[in-house]
Amino acid sequence: MNRKTLVLPAVIGLLAPVLAACGATGTGNQGDGAIVVGTTDPFSVSKEEPAPFDPAYAYDAGSWNLLRQTVQTLVALPRGGGEPIPEAARKCGFTDTGNERYACTLRDGLRFANGKEITAAEVKYSIERVLRINADSGTAGLLSSIDTVETDGSSRVVFHLKTPDATFPYKLATPVAGIVSPDDYPKNKLRTGFHLDGSGPYTVDLKSDGEVLTKAVFSKNSNYKGELGPKADHVEVRSFPDDAAGMGKALAKGDIDVMGRTLSPELVRKYSDSPGKDINLIESHGLEIRYLGFNTSAPGVRNKAVRQAMAQVVDRGALVDKVYGEMAEPLYSLVPATVIGHANAFFNTYGNPSTPKARGILQKAGITTPVKLTLNYTTDHYGPATKKEFEELKRQLNASGLFKVDIKGAAWSKYRAAELKGRYEVYGMGWFPDFPDPDNFVAPFLDKGNFLNSPYTNNDIRHKLIPQSRREADRATATKSLTRIQDLVAQDVPVLPLWQGKQYVAARNEIQGAEWALDSSSNLQLWELRRGVSG
Repeated sequence: MNRKTLVLPAVIGLLAPVLAACGATGTGNQGDGAIVVGTTDPFSVSKEEPAPFDPAYAYDAGSWNLLRQTVQTLVALPRGGGEPIPEAARKCGFTDTGNERYACTLRDGLRFANGKEITAAEVKYSIERVLRINADSGTAGLLSSIDTVETDGSSRVVFHLKTPDATFPYKLATPVAGIVSPDDYPKNKLRTGFHLDGSGPYTVDLKSDGEVLTKAVFSKNSNYKGELGPKADHVEVRSFPDDAAGMGKALAKGDIDVMGRTLSPELVRKYSDSPGKDINLIESHGLEIRYLGFNTSAPGVRNKAVRQAMAQVVDRGALVDKVYGEMAEPLYSLVPATVIGHANAFFNTYGNPSTPKARGILQKAGITTPVKLTLNYTTDHYGPATKKEFEELKRQLNASGLFKVDIKGAAWSKYRAAELKGRYEVYGMGWFPDFPDPDNFVAPFLDKGNFLNSPYTNNDIRHKLIPQSRREADRATATKSLTRIQDLVAQDVPVLPLWQGKQYVAARNEIQGAEWALDSSSNLQLWELRRGVSG
């Protein structure tokens, strides 16, 4: 392998989705009706979230799942994971030995859905627009290693990086690097409201009720040129905000064909224990993680002894068993156990849950107990079990006698904005990686301009360890730097990892390709779906 080529991290299970109910075979014949996919993701426009589908702003799994169908990137991740492959480009690669200059040549005849030609100038415009706007959502951080973007004729674009970054091709595969038209997306400001246009495999008609999106109707883009190859002419995504049960009923009635994000534990148990003859449940390894974040400048948690004591008390095993069952596994690091570079840093530091050890940490720091805290969570973004998860965290912390904890929930549209403004001392968040590399489980939380807008700063992590890890094209050789990062996080506890989840898709028997509907990062791949003939 050329030493300038990024080596895929060893992510276990990407190619092994498992059918947990009756199987199905089909001819692949296309039916007349749109395939309808249900999701519990809410979509809304508000003062706090003005541009949910602008690549320069969107930075959550739900919005990205719609963007990926319509906004094309230079490269894309292949079906089962691996190195990014050309998508809008016909070839891409590092042109130096130091991973500091990356060039792409566009496909011939590339056009937006409206027929307008795409050249290297549109690519340069799109990337520079994201960096110029630098939205408070933190999405521009994915492109922060870019120094300048250069066009070489009408079909070649060259990225000059500030520092070596072997993960850069993966970042170009994310929606933040999506190619947009200057006619539709202003140069210096966000495109607000429910608008979404591009050159991807589908066009989309967004249906809303006031400031809430109810469904997105996708139609095959006749001008599309790329590798994704949509198999269905029409696909509809229908939103069931905070209503996994309602989504399940819709699947049972045949009102929808597929359930993606997010099935509740109750639905997973139902389809696992008593599979119906018309529905398949597909289970696969996922890279979703859940964690508590801390505003390390807030009075209640400014002293890291408080955060360390919480890490010493929380019983991840009990949390998973009581709330999620087989859907999740305890996680002792930001980097999931199935990704190269993972280290059980929190377990190595704290061992098993221990109230006496936690008391000792607080006493040594002179902290008066019980420590009063409010744990904040979102009510409608990560599935219906989130409230139960926080009730269990409250029970564990209060049972220690060292904490007096309350919990408080808020809708995502308000919650995310409040978190970014530092209004919460402690808050629950989830992470669906932008790409399956250990860098994407550390830099978004710890680097400058991070996703959380966290005040926590560790100079060794930011200026030494993250840059060191990015220099390694073979990601296995970055393990030493990554392990040190995880150890420092366990010592300082700016975040507290809780669990790593599996992922599930439920689909009616006649739907083919459902095993590829979500990749390991929970990215929706509507182009894989088609109607077949059940067997």
